[in-house]
Amino acid sequence: MLLVFDIGNSNIVLGTYEGKKLLRHWRISTDRQKTGDEYGMLINDLFRFQGIRMADIDAIIISSVVPPLVVPLVKMCERYFRLHPLIVGPGIKTGIRLKYENPREIGADRIVNSVGAFEQYGGPLIVVDIGTATTFDIVDTNGDYLGGVIAPGIGSSSEALFQRTAQLPRVGLVTPRTVICRNTVTGMQAGIIFGFVGQIDEIVHRIKAEMKQEMRVIATGGLAHMISRESKTIDKVDNFLTLTGLRVLYERNIPVSKE
Repeated sequence: MLLVFDIGNSNIVLGTYEGKKLLRHWRISTDRQKTGDEYGMLINDLFRFQGIRMADIDAIIISSVVPPLVVPLVKMCERYFRLHPLIVGPGIKTGIRLKYENPREIGADRIVNSVGAFEQYGGPLIVVDIGTATTFDIVDTNGDYLGGVIAPGIGSSSEALFQRTAQLPRVGLVTPRTVICRNTVTGMQAGIIFGFVGQIDEIVHRIKAEMKQEMRVIATGGLAHMISRESKTIDKVDNFLTLTGLRVLYERNIPVSKE
């Protein structure tokens, strides 16, 4: 059984695969202060609730955009699973060409998403990851990674609005029924939600114009469903895109003898 980890700035998403089938998945908060032992005990509890033993895991792959957590997670894997994980980073076989000025600058999550999206849907594609940051990644018909866009994330932007304005409250991210609102809370919700929908749709339009072709738009991330309901450009939401990409990357990097 394969265990995959996607370590994001806000959440860690993990899942277990039997072959190509995703058996279980979990989302936990990213906590830079947690030790490897604390993560080990947390994962053990999640496994026990689902009837999984740590001994059932025979391979692990980790993607992280939070460098301080890589070492604790590696040590956790070695201590509790007795396995050394495969880390998504320089030297890993991606199966796609990275047409970027400095490929080492590309976030591991963006590579994983692009690999997973091309495997699932083919190209050309725009992959929109709506997370702590909103990223747009472009994959062409051949599966080559062409680059993309990085924009502020919806959660971090709304939190900044609360933190830096004395009279505005922290609000839940709920889509209001109208864009013209009669109170501060729904007014903020309208500005945040519809503002980000506009941001995504405009950037997608500009990417398609620059590429001079139609492209399928795949969205992922914790808020993708909410945004996609209002967006005119998102074609499909895939909540497990990153996990799929991690599975594919593992399959492309295991020795033939282990297949």
